[in-house]
Amino acid sequence: MESHAAGKGSVEELANRFGVSARWAWKVMAAYKRSGTAARPPQRRYGVVPKAVKEPVLAMFERRPDMVLREVQAELAAAGHSISLAQLWRVVKSLGLRLKKSRSTPPSGTRKKIAASAKPSSKSSGVRRLKT
Repeated sequence: MESHAAGKGSVEELANRFGVSARWAWKVMAAYKRSGTAARPPQRRYGVVPKAVKEPVLAMFERRPDMVLREVQAELAAAGHSISLAQLWRVVKSLGLRLKKSRSTPPSGTRKKIAASAKPSSKSSGVRRLKT
């Protein structure tokens, strides 16, 4: 950028001289004109979720542990917070919560009864064929 500002060549010529693509050089020049620096801002993979969202989510799960994410999302929307299900899942995970529901009753210890007259399904339909 200093070379271009000093008039030592066009952006394309300077890109060739420094071994970068002209397209990248134009992007860097545009960013420099826009912000005054060529340094790229730090990038984040996901958006930052404010405490104003995390605290109500925690309170909702303490109040009703069997809530599903769509219900939490609807309650947050009613409170004025717009959040995607994917982001909400990351919030739940970051709070150390799980969404696995526990069974309200233990599994039955008795087996299901099978009728004594029930026929196995592997046999033929019962139609007898004559041998010829």
